[in-house]
Amino acid sequence: MSTDQDFERAIKSALHTHWVLFLIEGLVLVLLGAIAIVVPPLATLTYTILIGWVFLISGAVGLVTTFWMRHAPGFWWSLLSAVIAILAGLLLLGWPVTGALSLTLVLTAFFIVEGIASIMYAIEHRNQLSGRWGWMLLSGIVDLILAAIIIAGLPGTAAWALGLLVGINMLFGGAAMIGMALAARHAVETL
Repeated sequence: MSTDQDFERAIKSALHTHWVLFLIEGLVLVLLGAIAIVVPPLATLTYTILIGWVFLISGAVGLVTTFWMRHAPGFWWSLLSAVIAILAGLLLLGWPVTGALSLTLVLTAFFIVEGIASIMYAIEHRNQLSGRWGWMLLSGIVDLILAAIIIAGLPGTAAWALGLLVGINMLFGGAAMIGMALAARHAVETL
């Protein structure tokens, strides 16, 4: 048996073993996506505040580690990076509605990159695992459509678009994960 067949068998076996985890992840994403779609302004505000905390905490940790390793090369660049993260976090937490516009632009870039990555992932897996790779392809296409919607509606849609589009992304991503999990559950039959 070839090494490629052994590798493919190992992947199928691992996916089959953990298909329940993929299913749970998909179900959680679908639930959170549905909530974000139903209440997009709240989801936008929540997402903005969450990202603010992520920046603030990562900046604070970066600041501590920078001073802890102050004799390492690149001290000033690390310090600058930590301070910028802290400032970004404070701005997002202090003015989350204004920060939503900036995050909407970042989200646009994310959907473009995520869409391309999902499409490439689907293409690579079209001959492996199952015939369900189309779900991942659809998820990538939806990501690119969402990016186009954001760009077309700026700046007026920034108040609700972030929450709605993240919700749609999570819903389709969750559905793709559920499809992949259900296919992986039966993958052992073809081993």
